[in-house]
Amino acid sequence: MINILMIEDDTELAEILTEYLEQFDMNVTVAEDPFIGLSTLEIEKFDLVILDLTLPGLDGLEMCKEIRKRHNIPIIISSARHDITDKVTALENGADDYLPKPYNPMELQARIKSHLRRREIQHESSAEKTRGDLIVDHDKRIITFKNSELVLTAAEYEILSYLIKKEGGVVSREELIYNCEAINEESANKSIDVIVGRIRHKLGEDTKFPRYIHAVRGIGYKYIK
Repeated sequence: MINILMIEDDTELAEILTEYLEQFDMNVTVAEDPFIGLSTLEIEKFDLVILDLTLPGLDGLEMCKEIRKRHNIPIIISSARHDITDKVTALENGADDYLPKPYNPMELQARIKSHLRRREIQHESSAEKTRGDLIVDHDKRIITFKNSELVLTAAEYEILSYLIKKEGGVVSREELIYNCEAINEESANKSIDVIVGRIRHKLGEDTKFPRYIHAVRGIGYKYIK
């Protein structure tokens, strides 16, 4: 069940949208007052916020800023205010989307699904980067070990990140050669052992009693977090 907080003082519109979204396994909690909306966010868990801009007691633009300060959650602005300045300010204040009224509830539902799908992908990507004491940032090609960045050659980075990706599985030397661009395909298996030795040294490994990179006799290596 997807939990949505709708901060909207137009009760008729809120009811229409709530009934429509419920068809798509979305549970909508409506707050007509912005301060009640903020309080509700503090005590309940939501997947997304739909926020009107014209609210009693607190302008929606300020409300958006307050929500973003306190919560990392998708915010869709639902507003009859079509001024481009409001749209730009809302996005600068942390909104993820701006949907001008009137609109078809079908479009709102599609945008909600899009933002939640994007958030899920981001979470999966982040989870893939973390492996115990070692964290891989594939975009920056950086691996940190116990919060300190490792100084690695291109080949060392590619071998270690590949072993982390295959966590717990046995990786042959041939597989490392074919999946690491920085390693020449004609490289001897011995060169892989030399590179792994350097990686182990940088991790402070005891080769007799390794903590992270374990040799599998006659095959290759495996990483255990």
